Amino acid sequence: MDKIRLGMVGGGKDAFIGGVHRIAARIDGEFDLVAGALSSTPEKSRDSGQALGLAADRCYGSYEDMAEAEANRPDGIQAVAIVTPNHMHAGPAMAFLKRGIHVICDKPLTATMDQAEELAKAVHDAKALFILTHNYTGYPMIRQARAMIAAGDLGDLRIVQVEYPQDWLTEAVEQSGGNKQAEWRTDPERSGAGGCIGDIGTHAHNLACFVSGLKVESLAADLQSFVPGRRVDDNAHMLLRFIGGARGMLWSSQVAPGNENALRLRVYGEKGGLEWAQEDPNYLWFTPFGHPKRLLTRGGSGAQDTANAVTRTPGGHPEGYLEGFANIYAGAASAIRAAQAGESPDLSLLPGIDAGIDGMRFIAAAIRSSQDNAAWVTL
Repeated sequence: MDKIRLGMVGGGKDAFIGGVHRIAARIDGEFDLVAGALSSTPEKSRDSGQALGLAADRCYGSYEDMAEAEANRPDGIQAVAIVTPNHMHAGPAMAFLKRGIHVICDKPLTATMDQAEELAKAVHDAKALFILTHNYTGYPMIRQARAMIAAGDLGDLRIVQVEYPQDWLTEAVEQSGGNKQAEWRTDPERSGAGGCIGDIGTHAHNLACFVSGLKVESLAADLQSFVPGRRVDDNAHMLLRFIGGARGMLWSSQVAPGNENALRLRVYGEKGGLEWAQEDPNYLWFTPFGHPKRLLTRGGSGAQDTANAVTRTPGGHPEGYLEGFANIYAGAASAIRAAQAGESPDLSLLPGIDAGIDGMRFIAAAIRSSQDNAAWVTL
């Protein structure tokens, strides 16, 4: 089959996540990057595109020019990856959806709830697909955990605990002028009102819900901006109440020295518990109540079909962040090919607009709660 022609908005020089998306899109050979509006300035966009080997006439100065031109080309892009700061998600997504071009968008959904609702309407009205890259849902042992819970291996769920601490914003690096990633992530005009909770708290919230199959009904949040002068939160503690009665805790922080990317999940039910850590992602601990703890490994004995389907190398050969991200792109490719064939795509394991709206409601509820002295707030 021909590769899916892919464009990219954002992800030019000095960007982090754009390179990750490009690697993820290449791993399974499903996509071919052929066009881009890679920066907010035409000159930088052109230089970035040519450095990636794009044709000069497909290095666009704006996403508007790119959407219009590519929609009118017989060999125009079929999908676009949006890897910009949060405030620049909605505009490009709507521009491409309107022209029937599938959208693969980085998280969180947008910077504001108004933008999110406008984008949700555009997705509803569009014939093209919208996929949100909550990449941790692509890890094989996360798919395994989700399947085990859905099969009842833990019984009725009681407790969900998730944490995502980092330490890279322990100092006011955004004030130095030399860290582009820190600058936009701590600028509420670009990141949105949520800092840490928008950047990594939404990952923690999404992962807890994806694996457990539960939705958060209400939360009580205590948000802090520990670094002097920082305009968004850099630490968050939350209590969670899930629909159905389960309870949870969520901690996200970017000022916790000694933590690089320590996303961890624990789920406990009446019959047993599961534990998983992103920095050691090939292993899942399962403890049936009253029995010894069991180690389930990616590609090993006990791995289920849903995990094996997104496993590339034999057990003992580590897979991680890039492969998990690639599993989102592989799922997107399958869905796009189904849509192109006039079939109903399988979106059951792909985060989309609903997950994006849930994430935005999570951010808004956490901010409201914290402003009201950590009062309980319904999502």
